[in-house]
Formats: sequence, C-alpha cells, structure tokens
Amino acid sequence: MATLRQLEYLVTVVDTGSFTRAAEQLHVTQPALSHQVRALESALGGPLLERLPRAVRPTPLGRAVLPHARAVLADARRLHAAARRTAGLEDGELEVATIHSIALGILPPVLRAWRREHPEVRIRLREYPHAEQLRAAMAAGGADLAVGPVPADWDGPVRELGIEEFALVLPADDPLAGSPGGTLPLAALADRDWVHYAPGHGLAELLDQACARAGFHPRAAVRTEQTSAAPMLAAAGLGPALVPTTVLPPTLDAAVLRPHPPIHRPFAAYTRTRPDRLTTTFTNTLATHTGLSR
Repeated sequence: MATLRQLEYLVTVVDTGSFTRAAEQLHVTQPALSHQVRALESALGGPLLERLPRAVRPTPLGRAVLPHARAVLADARRLHAAARRTAGLEDGELEVATIHSIALGILPPVLRAWRREHPEVRIRLREYPHAEQLRAAMAAGGADLAVGPVPADWDGPVRELGIEEFALVLPADDPLAGSPGGTLPLAALADRDWVHYAPGHGLAELLDQACARAGFHPRAAVRTEQTSAAPMLAAAGLGPALVPTTVLPPTLDAAVLRPHPPIHRPFAAYTRTRPDRLTTTFTNTLATHTGLSR
C-alpha cells in the first residue's frame, strides 16, 4: 500500500529531476529517499523512475501513476485545510479553477462581493483555455471548485449557475448593423472573414460549431488568444466576432446584435467530493453575483 509520504517523494523527484535536489527540498537523506521510492515501486509492481546519467525521468508506469499521485496529495492538502478552517485555526484559502472568458467576464463581480463579505479568505485562481482542460484539471485534484460549462458525465456534485449568452459584434457602419429587431442569422455572415479565436481556445470550437449548424465554416481574418480583444478587433473592422455578452465593454463603438437562433451555454460550479462549508459559501456567492441569465 502506497503512503502519502512515498507519493510525495515520487512527485518531488520527478518535479526536480534529481534525487539529490529532491532530498534537499524534502529535508531527508538521499538514501532514505531512495529507500521510500524503492518501497513504492515494490508496492506498485514495477520501476517508476529511470535513472539517467544526469537526470531522472518517469517510466511508463511512473507516468501512469503520477496524475493519481498528484491528485491524492492535492486531496490530502485540502483535507487538512478544511479541517483547519472548521476548527477556526486559519483564515482559509480556496482554490478556484475556471476558463479564461469566465475569469474575465463573470468572476470579477463575484470576487468583489466575496472580498467585501469574506476579506479573511484568500482566493487562488487557476485559469484554463478550454473546458475540457478545466474538467481534466479538476478530475486530477487541481482545485477545490471548478466554474465553467456544465461538464458531461461528472461524478461529483454539480450546481448550475445560469446561461452565458453570446452576441455578434460588427463595426458601427457595417451594412448589417441595423438588422431588424437587433438580430442576425449567422448565415448572413457566411462570406465574411471572422475575428476568430486561437486553436485550443474554447470559443474557437464554439464558433466553428455554431457556424457549422448555419451551413458554413468561418474563415479567419485574425485569431486572438484574448476573449476581451475579439469585440475590439471586430469594432475596428477586421471581421465579425462572436463573443460572450459578459465581456462587452460598456463604451464599445460597434453594432452588437443577437445571433439567430440564439447561442448560449450553461454554466455550473462543480466539485469532486461533497463541498465543505467554505466552498458552499463561495458557490452561493457565485449564484448571486455572476449576472448569468436563468
């Protein structure tokens, strides 16, 4: 049976790339470290580390074990943190994972309200470009709470927060800027070059899927990593952009239209296990202050 200490030793050796540096970081002797790693290898049935002349790297078995080792250690840290919070022994810290567009458009008012109501509790934010990366990180124990699109086939608790709506942004003088009712079918923009998102960005996939349903593939005039840059580039005339309404600047000099049919995605807060009181309180603040449609 693997112990937490053995898993910590394995992860530290891999992260430092050296038994010597790992021993120094862990404040143990190198023989003691090597003994614990060998004991772990014996328990798991094979070598976990390959010792090279100037480095150490994980074997295939080691690479398979590492994500689970990291998740177990993360859970152990959170277990101790939750116990200390419950006992009132520290101010507390909450790790929140999300995707880039949410960190920009949805979380700021939430974090402002949280800081006002709970100034003693620190929030550590981890951001990912794509919802699948967020889900994978959360499954590996990367945070206390994830905030993002509703995850498929999630085993833990999920609390839906609302619907994120999307808008089309065109230059103010675009011929389609005055479309009746403020709505515009995506197919009307099939011949345009778009302000697109960088490959791997979650909104790149969303735009491609929406345009595919409308019968075309969007050509990219420019691609951006930054969700907040998309409406500005569209307003400057580089092409239409599909953006979350939560990231639209209030003073944007552009035509903002609703796509027809509407484009939206549901959002949720989710955890791997039953959330503790602090996580539940933060989730309640999310539900109150996200500004998402219900």
